[in-house]
Amino acid sequence: MKNTPMQSPTSWAFLRRLQFLESSQWFQGLVIFIIVLSALMIGAKTYDIPPMAEQALWVLDWAVTVFFLIELCLRFAVCENKKRFFFDGWNVFDTLVVMGSLVPLENADAVLVGRLLRVFRVLRLVSVVPELRFLINSLLKAIPRMGYIALLMFIIFYIYAAIGSLMFQNINPVLWDDVSISMLTLFRIATFEDWTDVMYETMAVYPISWLYYLTFIFLTAFVFLNMMVGTILEVMSAEQNSKDVAQAHKEREDMADKIAVMKTQLDVIESLLKNKR
Repeated sequence: MKNTPMQSPTSWAFLRRLQFLESSQWFQGLVIFIIVLSALMIGAKTYDIPPMAEQALWVLDWAVTVFFLIELCLRFAVCENKKRFFFDGWNVFDTLVVMGSLVPLENADAVLVGRLLRVFRVLRLVSVVPELRFLINSLLKAIPRMGYIALLMFIIFYIYAAIGSLMFQNINPVLWDDVSISMLTLFRIATFEDWTDVMYETMAVYPISWLYYLTFIFLTAFVFLNMMVGTILEVMSAEQNSKDVAQAHKEREDMADKIAVMKTQLDVIESLLKNKR
């Protein structure tokens, strides 16, 4: 953070202290601890607890909310470009969760909304831990590619559902009555939930129907699943490479700045030596 002409030395030093506080390891650890504490409080409220414990949880809940509000204000204060603070999706998410947590639970109309937003405070752990944030960002970037795989999988499901409904409807209408019900049955088969019972039922009438099930399982459970995993891994690898390149570029810039400072210092020393001569 550079000391601009608009900033007094006192305010600049204060902002530097805030920046050091916000980026310190112990403060980040405290934020993670508070988030985990908030998650435990949400779980505790689902049990029957004594009135005194419930009152203590109420006080702790507001203390956690105030802490999150202060932490968000601190992050905004140390942000060098405040106009771009809300361009970061994680900052927007944190702001919505914190602002939603300020909804008073005493208001009967807002109880459900307030409680749901307090549940989402657990997700702030993702925005705080860089490794989790990296995984979520990679998953979000992989969704467009996964969409095409999901579309192809839907086509395969639809074709097999139509065939299954035409062939097995008279055997068991509960499982094969129409295309939509057949697709639910195929989803059950794809998850390997008692799928052999369904297969043996149709094999009693059509002995070769095992081919129908095995080809479907091969396509969905092996081919498409591996395609999904491969897509996510490819995006994660690309993200990691981009991150490494950005880190290397930053290190080169830092090294260039240090060399420039050393060169300036050497020039000063050289000029002093010349003056002494």
